Amino acid sequence: MQIAIQGERGSFSHEAALSIDAQATICPCTLSAQMFGLLEAGEVDAAVVPIENSLAGSVVEHYDLLWQHRVKVEKELHLRIRHCLIGLPGSELDSIHRVYSHPVALAQCRRFFSNHPKMEPIPFYDTAGSVKQLVELRDRHAGAIAGVQAAVVFGGQVLATGIEDDVENYTRFFLLRREEDISTPATVEKTSLAFTVAHHPGTLVEALQIVALEKANLTKIQSRPVHGQPWHYVFFVDCLVENADMADRVLAGLKGHCSVVRELGRYQAAKE
Repeated sequence: MQIAIQGERGSFSHEAALSIDAQATICPCTLSAQMFGLLEAGEVDAAVVPIENSLAGSVVEHYDLLWQHRVKVEKELHLRIRHCLIGLPGSELDSIHRVYSHPVALAQCRRFFSNHPKMEPIPFYDTAGSVKQLVELRDRHAGAIAGVQAAVVFGGQVLATGIEDDVENYTRFFLLRREEDISTPATVEKTSLAFTVAHHPGTLVEALQIVALEKANLTKIQSRPVHGQPWHYVFFVDCLVENADMADRVLAGLKGHCSVVRELGRYQAAKE
């Protein structure tokens, strides 16, 4: 299976994709829009996208792209994020003066930097990309924060592991496919929906009451602005459901109330 990811090989998205299919061919993309475009055009079989981090929150760009593209969620998974300090082979921890990584990863390792005041955190576009740059530049006084997979892919050396501030650091990923290729599991435990409502008082509350009346457990709500319509929003919700019939009733109820409704997927809930 060909799976598109945003970022370099060795990233956490790469790790997530391999946990879904260990034999997958990974197709790295510089931009998330490129990844969605490849999937919609049928140039890859699937895409693995981070949608939410337990510490940093939602990846809002991916909500926008889900709304814009005709793709659906086939599966979700939770990946434990373990940050490592990676250097060149033969380098030592005390020799590192500059540390590159994605701004979110740097922010999740503040305690480590507090304990190593000689290290300067420097933002970079990607965790795995920072390791790739490190190896290309051959700078023994530089390090990078990324997952262990990045060290394996680019030939770096792990100098410290588990340097994140909070061990309860998870990212939720979606496995996306084209609508015509989607496979719904025999047991439906969760559904993701997107909808818009009329710009009147109480319309959002009424929509959420539909979910509550069907006894679906709302686990996530995210709003995103509608382009070209200031102060209008698309609302994304995830609901735990008992079965496909409950998902049908929630969808039907929202369609009777909302301006636009899209079901983004039905799938089994990720294991905790």
